[in-house]
Amino acid sequence: MSLGESIWDKLTRLVLGLVVAAVLLGVALWYQPVINANRSMRARKLELDQRIAGESEKARKLEAALHAMQDPKTVERLARERLSYARPGEEVVLFEPPPSTNNSPAFVGSQP
Repeated sequence: MSLGESIWDKLTRLVLGLVVAAVLLGVALWYQPVINANRSMRARKLELDQRIAGESEKARKLEAALHAMQDPKTVERLARERLSYARPGEEVVLFEPPPSTNNSPAFVGSQP
């Protein structure tokens, strides 16, 4: 049989290819939990980064409010608005919101 390659050469290559594929599959399955853990940790890190950004924005707003409270005019304005304070001799006029009615007007008219 001088047809080039014998059946045993072909089978040897096939078996070696299958062994390599099995090793690669084994490595992939071995590292799958590590890959999943990495993916979940990255998602958690992204969530925490978003929370940090939100808290940093909140801290920036509070810092600006604290800085604004150093001005006596701002403190006076807030006392007048929120607490209805007034200077001696001033009159305070408070407006109440209109009463809310839950009854919606009924449709008045003729229906065909």
